Amino acid sequence: MKYVLPVLLLTISNTFMMFAWYGHLKFKSAALWSVVLISWLIAFFEYCFMVPANRLGSESFTTAQLKTIQEVVTLVVFFLFSVLYLKEDFKWNYAVGFVFIVLADFFVFKKW
Repeated sequence: MKYVLPVLLLTISNTFMMFAWYGHLKFKSAALWSVVLISWLIAFFEYCFMVPANRLGSESFTTAQLKTIQEVVTLVVFFLFSVLYLKEDFKWNYAVGFVFIVLADFFVFKKW
């Protein structure tokens, strides 16, 4: 559980952040000031999950490991968000780029 909870919290945090950063793209006619304000309000909840994720995660992972976990979680959440919510196509070259980023986890977690 000490490994799972930080990842779960990071996933929830990233879900909020995707909506804060990219959710407004479905509402391009909305005034910029209003989407900035709404994004900041959503980002508050992102921080409510991110800070505990890092605090709890630091008991089991190094900060470099936490950051690489964060990047992989971000990629997974972003993939689902862009395809399911924004209805964007996922291209093969995106997958290749994501694989290289996931390989970073291998190098960070590998005991050399």
